[in-house]
Amino acid sequence: MTDLKKIVLAYSGGLDTSIILKWLQNTYGAEVVTFTADLGQGEELEPARKKAEMLGCKEIYVEDLRETFVKDYVFPMMRANALYEGVYLLGTSIARPLIAKRQIEIAHETGADAVCHGATGKGNDQVRFELGYAALDPKIKVIAPWRDWEFKSRTDLIEFARLNQIPVTKDKEGEAPFSVDANLLHSSSEGKVLEDPAVAPPSIVYQRTISPMDAPDKATEISIDFKEGDGVALNGEAMSPATLLTALNKLGHDNGIGRLDLVENRFVGMKSRGVYETPGGTIYHVAHRAMESLTLDRGAAHLKDELMPRYAELIYNGFWFSPERQMLQAAIDQSQKDVEGRVTLTLYKGNVIVSGRSSPKSLYQEKIVTFEDDAGAYDQKDAAGFIRLNGLRLRILADRDK
Repeated sequence: MTDLKKIVLAYSGGLDTSIILKWLQNTYGAEVVTFTADLGQGEELEPARKKAEMLGCKEIYVEDLRETFVKDYVFPMMRANALYEGVYLLGTSIARPLIAKRQIEIAHETGADAVCHGATGKGNDQVRFELGYAALDPKIKVIAPWRDWEFKSRTDLIEFARLNQIPVTKDKEGEAPFSVDANLLHSSSEGKVLEDPAVAPPSIVYQRTISPMDAPDKATEISIDFKEGDGVALNGEAMSPATLLTALNKLGHDNGIGRLDLVENRFVGMKSRGVYETPGGTIYHVAHRAMESLTLDRGAAHLKDELMPRYAELIYNGFWFSPERQMLQAAIDQSQKDVEGRVTLTLYKGNVIVSGRSSPKSLYQEKIVTFEDDAGAYDQKDAAGFIRLNGLRLRILADRDK
């Protein structure tokens, strides 16, 4: 790849990607185009633009993708109730395909012949980025500096930064206590003080939630309205996807909701310990399942639950653009056309409690399920034949095994 002329870098503006930017310029002699995505990480992004300018970049993309992120990535995933290994709401995983997609689009717009990410060679993100690139432009060249460069330690990186006049803030003089990734759905913290899974995380790790023990002693009552499986309103007020998730994040923060301390199985083969905070997503997940409980047929609901682990694993492993994920998404979306109505929730000290649900598309019929007089809506004598037929094979087995 010695003849590269232009490279699109996924650029956060932080120390590591600034070092990568300069390393690309020095190593390839190529023009670097920076792309910084606002996915709701809560940081001011204009400093990233200024730093890219200072490092000699002429084409700089800083884009607000919050609505696209929630509407086209988070909400489709939430329709599946996706949880990796039963608990993780996939906050980092779901952000990578959007960044990869926009990187490839910018490469086409600017005539770049390569893309570059800052993921390390031990993590999942390198896989997610590069599988996205492969699906969207199989001929694009990919640069992964952490797998290629000569630096062996953070001391080496900081020395390179000083030699190249890259600002090093004081908190980066030593090794950072832990690594953080954040977007509108969640924040994740890994490494350093979190590497021993037997030791509880220090309080400084938590950034998106207060401790449930410090949350108010008074419960908070809210409602979420759904239409075709997506949230459309909070407490009766219509909201865009990103606005709704932002509001739920605030409610989750204030009530200590959405903390997860997890040892997970990375796609590359190792186990890792991470601390995740998904305040709004946790509330939304509970509400969506409650709405489905009223409106989804049993067969569809149970099939969705069978498909969910596979769907979640595809996202975790970076296969968002794969045909099998798209096939599953089509089935999931078909199931959502009647997932419509209102769920009321009680938020209290880390808990999300469903207190009510109603829907014009409800399959719940009180006249059938009631313990009172059902006026002939259900004939209980029918159950005898139902049970006898379902027990036939068990009786045959029992006769044989006497």
